[in-house]
Amino acid sequence: MRRSTLTPEHFDEERSERRYARVVGSSSTFQMLRSAEEPTRGDANIAAVGALLGDPGRCRMLLALDDGRALPAGRLAAEAGIAPATASSHLAKLLAAGLLSVEQHGRNRYYRLAGPNVGKLIEVLTQLSPTEPVRSLRQGTRAQVLRSARTCYDHLAGRLAVTIMRVMIERDQLAGGDGTFDPDQADRDERTGYGHDVDYRLTAAGRTFLAEFGVALPPRPPVIRYCVDWSEQRHHLAGGVGRGLFDRLVDLDWIRRTPASRAVRVTAVGRSGLADVYGLRPDGGDGTQPEGSDHRRAPLLGVWPITD
Repeated sequence: MRRSTLTPEHFDEERSERRYARVVGSSSTFQMLRSAEEPTRGDANIAAVGALLGDPGRCRMLLALDDGRALPAGRLAAEAGIAPATASSHLAKLLAAGLLSVEQHGRNRYYRLAGPNVGKLIEVLTQLSPTEPVRSLRQGTRAQVLRSARTCYDHLAGRLAVTIMRVMIERDQLAGGDGTFDPDQADRDERTGYGHDVDYRLTAAGRTFLAEFGVALPPRPPVIRYCVDWSEQRHHLAGGVGRGLFDRLVDLDWIRRTPASRAVRVTAVGRSGLADVYGLRPDGGDGTQPEGSDHRRAPLLGVWPITD
């Protein structure tokens, strides 16, 4: 067996190198030299994102994904009304910009928004952008449906969401605010997107109601987040509670997502359930109560799109 030829001087040299690495690695001088090598960053390049959003096809893809779902490329191509090859090019650009993420499921790739900030960006742009002219009954119905009930990333939005939050406030299940948005009094809140000005709290009655309704809540009191609804200009629930309520309504089959839109439809069983649990009911479309309705029930919601 060959003996090692390492000498005592080798071990002394090795120990010195380790000591040097420890000192240099933890020294502020070394950290300053390291940071000096990093490139200096200037202002945010808003134009880069703006260029991506300047294409109608890419915008339609982002709107289709704004309900938090993951969709395959073929479905997104159909939603955008473009060829599959063009859709692949658009998706590659959106992925490179960090606006989308992709998941592999078997042989298929599913795309979704990269995070809540992208959903917030879409909501802000929705508020700032001009509305498309309604030239057909179908377009008018779709616009009405979106305002009645829709998804806002992973939670419910629209007239239905705003009214549910208002009922919870009136029943003392939520405290801290009244659900209204006043742009003249707002500090950090904008006309759309996540709100920051109001500190909502879930009361004991609210925790009991959500638990009995089947909404899973964490052991610690959850932080109540809200959004300013762009179509109603009032608050709707977001965050964990908003997502939990939305998931429960879907599980009960009270509401259903539409295949190619953010719109949410209230089912026949949901119409009955919302009336029983929240005291909500639709009106006749002109702001008047249906014949025989109870005027003591909760505020009217306008026309609900009902699906079988």
